[in-house]
Amino acid sequence: MDAAAFEDASRTLLKEHPGDERGRMLQSPGLKTSGAFYAFATGNDLVVKLPAARVVELIEAGTGRPCAPRAGRPMRQWVRLTPADAELRLAYPAEAREFVTGLAAW
Repeated sequence: MDAAAFEDASRTLLKEHPGDERGRMLQSPGLKTSGAFYAFATGNDLVVKLPAARVVELIEAGTGRPCAPRAGRPMRQWVRLTPADAELRLAYPAEAREFVTGLAAW
């Protein structure tokens, strides 16, 4: 996910949730709500925060990859994704936002 694609997705999400804000997570552009990050972009990846079981599911399906800012230290509630289309570039951060805000029924 390039910077322009993340910017497009961010604009849409911030329009839907005006209380959310931009920030920097691990020196990358990110999105947060009530001070908690739920998505950021790094390189060609979208990185989102989801329940650990969902992260494992995405990794096992081959859709996601572990997020390990330090080698050998994966963050169990974060997953790296390379969404193929605009719909998924919005769906994953929206799912992450629901998890972070406690709206999802996990």
